Amino acid sequence: MNKKNSLIARILALVALVGAIAVVVVVVNNETGDDEPRAGRQTGGGGSGGQKQEEKKKPAKKTYVVQEGDTLTVIARKNGVPVARIEELNPGVDPQALIPGQELKLR
Repeated sequence: MNKKNSLIARILALVALVGAIAVVVVVVNNETGDDEPRAGRQTGGGGSGGQKQEEKKKPAKKTYVVQEGDTLTVIARKNGVPVARIEELNPGVDPQALIPGQELKLR
């Protein structure tokens, strides 16, 4: 019986090792930011023409109306404008006390 228990323990250890490796592979794949589409996966012609169309879809806003819970960092990320630039264009704005409905210059 001792040999049988030893064999079972070895098989279970092997199964646990394979499972642990599978978990590590899944976690690493999720952490690499694989959510973004790759250039090779573009549909509709691909190439630089697709990139130009994406740029045209989102015109740059000149102003932004502050919403409840907004911070300068959130506004900057949403609009692709550095926080320092927003502060430079809006010298009278207190970044710690943004008021909903307040209009900020972005460009």
